[in-house]
Amino acid sequence: MKGSRIILDHLGAREAAALLVNGRLDDVLIDDDSAPRPGAIFRAICDRPMKGQGGMMLRLPEGTAFLRQAKGLRPGQPMLVQVTGVSEAGKAVPVTDRILFKSRYAIVTPGAPGRNISRQIADEEERARLHEIAEAAGTGDFGLILRSQCEGAPDEDIAADIAAMLDLAAAVTGDAAGTEPEALTEGDGPHALAWREWQADDVVTDPGGFAREGVLDALADVLRPEVDLGEGSMHVEPTRALVAVDVNTGGDTSPAASLKANLAAARALPRALRLRGLGGQVAVDFAPMSKAHRKQVEQSLRAAFRADPVETSLVGWTAMGLFELQRKRERLPTAPLIRGLV
Repeated sequence: MKGSRIILDHLGAREAAALLVNGRLDDVLIDDDSAPRPGAIFRAICDRPMKGQGGMMLRLPEGTAFLRQAKGLRPGQPMLVQVTGVSEAGKAVPVTDRILFKSRYAIVTPGAPGRNISRQIADEEERARLHEIAEAAGTGDFGLILRSQCEGAPDEDIAADIAAMLDLAAAVTGDAAGTEPEALTEGDGPHALAWREWQADDVVTDPGGFAREGVLDALADVLRPEVDLGEGSMHVEPTRALVAVDVNTGGDTSPAASLKANLAAARALPRALRLRGLGGQVAVDFAPMSKAHRKQVEQSLRAAFRADPVETSLVGWTAMGLFELQRKRERLPTAPLIRGLV
């Protein structure tokens, strides 16, 4: 089926959302209550500085958080922080003191005044229309960013979204003082995130959509390390330290086999990591190829990750010929969340 579809359903008791592009599973979000959601906002209490790291350990209502670049903070000081990613078992939750209130059309930025429009919107008439909406919103001391999804959206929908985010920002920032840690927002779940971040021609909300639309079958493939590339294969296997990726040419013994397999792997890698919820350090062992072909493969990697929603830094080639990436841990690994359910 051509086009994109969003499927909103549940896996057991977990809220879940899937994005299908041309009938193929392109992304999946699955809720988990074992840790704070990315985007959740807390009033945290500074606990102790981490000497040598320039950070601060913070107390949350349940557990601890780690804030980088905590210069000038003192133990016992309350502050607003926002969860930036998921934490591994036994580790502190990563947080930032740069709070954002993000919705489908608008991002409100306390402490960073000004009005901006996404650079992806190039049409001057459209930008002028959005400037008028932003001016009419009356953001006060808050900053405002209008996202690319505003393009073509009705004025009243954008204005309502801005107003909702401004109200939420005012309520949360007004609750910053206090002597005890407290959860102020819980962060968006998969259904809200799908509405906020994905664009689709159709949205399926009827229960059982995952089974009817083939999402469960596609998720079963995520439990397998092997990814069929058509031009060879790729294995994606997480370890405690890193994610290991191995590319093979399969039965193709032609002179161009390695380059074809490596280019196919470069195109497929963002989706493979995204569906598996994998982040951190990634080491890719491409099929043997000449150094002259490395630049071509690296260009393909950069183009593929440019369209990926998860922040990824391409570090480069090691002395052993591996390619290293550093990927933000925005999600929990998918396999433990779906095992036994698909």
